[in-house]
Order: sequence, then C-alpha cells, then structure tokens
Amino acid sequence: MNSGELATRLGLSGVSPLAEVIQIERDLRLAEMTGGRLHFAHISTGESVEVIRKAKKRGLKVTCDTAPPYFALNENAVSDYRTFAKLSPPLRSEDDRQAIVAGLADGTIDAIASDHNPQDADSKRLPFAQAAAGAVGFETLLPMALELYHNGHMSLLDVITKLTRTPAELVRIKGAGTLAEGTAVDLVIFDPDRPWKIDPYQFHSKSKNSPFDGRS
Repeated sequence: MNSGELATRLGLSGVSPLAEVIQIERDLRLAEMTGGRLHFAHISTGESVEVIRKAKKRGLKVTCDTAPPYFALNENAVSDYRTFAKLSPPLRSEDDRQAIVAGLADGTIDAIASDHNPQDADSKRLPFAQAAAGAVGFETLLPMALELYHNGHMSLLDVITKLTRTPAELVRIKGAGTLAEGTAVDLVIFDPDRPWKIDPYQFHSKSKNSPFDGRS
C-alpha cells in the first residue's frame, strides 16, 4: 500500500514514494559518475518522473518505463482491501498517476511495459498484508494503453510506439517493432473503437487476478 492518509485509515503499513525516488537519485549519481547506461522499470511516482526528466536534460543516458496500473489506477483501487490491486510498486496517489500520464505524453517515460506478474488464487485470497503482490498484465496491456489515446493524452501512433518500437530499441532487438522491409512480420490486428469489458475468466493465463477486472 502507498503510504499516506488512505493507508493510515485502512490500518495498513505503507511504502513511501520517497523509497522509489531516493533509489533512482542514487543510481543516477552512479550513472553520471561512470558514464553508464541506465534503465528504470515500472516507475510509479511523480517525483521519479521529474528526477528522470532533469537527468535527461543533463544528457545522462537514462531511460525508463511504466506499466498500465500506474497511469490508469490510483491507490483508491485498494480502498476495500482488494488484493487484486496489490502490486509492487504499490498504486500511488492521483497526483502521481497524473504525473505518470504527463511523463508518457512528453516523452520522459520511454516505454510501456506489461508488468506481467500473475499470482495463484490462494496467494491473493489472503488478508491484504499477507497477500502476494502482482497481477496479470500481458492480456490487458494493449487495451489499457489505448486509454491514453481515447482520453486524448497521446496520439494512437505514439501509444503503439511505446509498446513496440521503443522497447525493442531499448533492448537492442534490431528491426523489431517496425514494418521495415526485411524484418520479421510480427503483427497484431485490433479495432481501437470496439468496446468490451475485461473479464479475467476469459484470459488465456492460468491466473485470473487483474486490477482491471470488470473495467470497460
């Protein structure tokens, strides 16, 4: 649980947003000292976005990604002790969520990852403090990312780029995520305007725990 007023009211121990940004600031210092190349996965706080934004402006070789829960949900998703929304890092405040969206829109956040970390049902059907962190992420990656397009935060092409070409470039897979001549055909055909409701029991994954259960 994200530390703050809600965690206090629920009687849950909280993970401070500072824990994330302090680690990022330390690693950025090391990258600056060594000239190394650095990537941060699944950033979740507004302060993290701002620190990375400033590091990029200083010319550091730093990139980062986030995942759909951090731009589509906030800490209120666990307000009824809902363990399906217990993730690592935890869901943050609404201000943090909006900062993640802004970071995606202005290019500070380079890519969108699935953070696919499914858990078995028994690990989730426990009191919140004891339940495992993680959720099915791969099967909701595209539809949740498309919310950025439908809500007017990003163009459709920019959303798709953060899901395909940029991740391939970050891990140096030549030609992947493009339609360039001579590259492997790796295509997904979808209708961006067809409405549907997320039903984990229709997932191909053996795990059914999704924080987006029932979301249109």
